[in-house]
Amino acid sequence: MKIGDLARRTGLSVDTLRYYEKIGLLPRAARDDGGRRVYDADTLTWVAFLKRLRTTGMPIRDMLRYARLRAEGPATGPDRQALLEEHRAAVRARVAELQSCLTVLDDKIAGYAGALSERTDHDASDTDTAARDDTAGARRAGAGGY
Repeated sequence: MKIGDLARRTGLSVDTLRYYEKIGLLPRAARDDGGRRVYDADTLTWVAFLKRLRTTGMPIRDMLRYARLRAEGPATGPDRQALLEEHRAAVRARVAELQSCLTVLDDKIAGYAGALSERTDHDASDTDTAARDDTAGARRAGAGGY
């Protein structure tokens, strides 16, 4: 497949694919008679894996290290495994951090939803009571300052 086909199938730009080849993340592509890059199905699988590494936040330097080890062959399996295990630990830590943040957001949203339902339950014509309830609801929602 040509570079445009690879770009469409992977969702990466042609420029990104050329950059990946230039820095060594992609092996040098074979060329057709017209000098255009030609990629095989294995490249598609490799690019999909690189995208996952990038999505999980693996730095380019570690992706390059993995690519170099991969190019050296099966004897580097233990080194590649160690690199991926280290990255997996970092990803798990980040997921736990994000889960904690999500819990805070859920609590905050639930607090606001509770304050809103309390507000609509009161007589809107009594502005002093509504203002007091609004302040109390906002406090319960954790709106104090943020």
